[in-house]
Amino acid sequence: MTILRFLLNEKGRLSPDSINYMRFAHVFPVIDNTTTPAGYPLSIKLFTFFGFDEFWSSKFVGILALLFILFFTWKKNFYFKESVLVCSVFSFLSIFSFTMSEALILPFVIIFIYISNLTIEGKLTKWKAVFYISLLLIILYNIRYSALFIIGTTGLFGLIYWRKKYGSTFIISGAIGLAFVVLFKLFYIDYFNENYIKDSLIIGIHPTSKLLKELYLGLCVSFNPFIHMPDPNGGKINYAIYGIGFLNIILMIYLFLKQKLTEAEIFFIMLGICGIICSFTVQYFYPVNAIDYRLIAPFTIATWLIYFNKLFKIFNLKTYILGILSLCSGMLFTWLSKGNYLENRKIAKEYLKKEKLDKVPLKFFVIEEKNLDKIQIAELLSTVNADLELTSTPSDTLQRTTLTEHKVLQKIKIDKNKYQ
Repeated sequence: MTILRFLLNEKGRLSPDSINYMRFAHVFPVIDNTTTPAGYPLSIKLFTFFGFDEFWSSKFVGILALLFILFFTWKKNFYFKESVLVCSVFSFLSIFSFTMSEALILPFVIIFIYISNLTIEGKLTKWKAVFYISLLLIILYNIRYSALFIIGTTGLFGLIYWRKKYGSTFIISGAIGLAFVVLFKLFYIDYFNENYIKDSLIIGIHPTSKLLKELYLGLCVSFNPFIHMPDPNGGKINYAIYGIGFLNIILMIYLFLKQKLTEAEIFFIMLGICGIICSFTVQYFYPVNAIDYRLIAPFTIATWLIYFNKLFKIFNLKTYILGILSLCSGMLFTWLSKGNYLENRKIAKEYLKKEKLDKVPLKFFVIEEKNLDKIQIAELLSTVNADLELTSTPSDTLQRTTLTEHKVLQKIKIDKNKYQ
């Protein structure tokens, strides 16, 4: 299903951010930008040494991330059945098929909660635990900046349970993680782009009324185990999509309140709650996408594990029906909205080669990234030539190496799905 998810897509499950990740990997060791940490692009770069291009390398990262989660949880006997279910939920399956950094961060989140669980249970000595937790926090931050919320939650959990033996471990680890963030800003971000923070912070981007509505709808689709993408044109189908997600959230809360939670489970749920709150709050002064399944997945994956664990205690193996239904609804959605990536890639490759643009730095002119038709073309071309960047400067279009929608569609026809 993960493989079909990007093969039965007209541009291989990419976004504008995917273009940046693949270009970063392509031009490394040149630091292309500081908008994203280097962790995910470097993982893509690693696979290019085995002869794959950046696109296929990103897909290997996603598939291996999924397989690692299953292997690790089976080997450690740590929420294995629950992990099988999580990896069957269509939203998480979509993440692993996407060329985005969430695919890489999820296995490290699993390792992080495993080490945290050992620490809370007293199976790891204090300084050994501090070392492992701090190291994992640093790794997480080097994959996604939003891991700062996990660092903060780690320290907060330690402060709440400071009387416990493990309390100081989480406080120290959180402090080390925060110190790394400060040093990272001073010696990495400021070195390559000293104006990054100043240029990125914009106070009052969106009104609270808009953000609260997006939060509610985002949570409903994020916690819908069957479908995570509403119809952008509206319609009655969205009532069902949002409704299932809302009812699932209510059931989660009920089970967490009814069945006693261990201290480790409380920490896992705290990661989800604090991550969601921080993701919501940061929208007031930092330009990010509206909250959706992908953005909060690193925070909620542990909550899903606990939730499925509670369901297994009630329904036993029948709980797997959720995973089967999710795969079936995912297959139906994928088939109805299918494109043909391999055919489109072949056409794009022939076009770039004929125009002698397959091995040179490219630009693609687009006024606004929300224009899906234009961005789709850029995303597809970047899977063939990763050294491509978006530009909104009209004068750039005078250059031969700057492509536009009009220039490309004059020469080729792309197979698009009809459910945009």
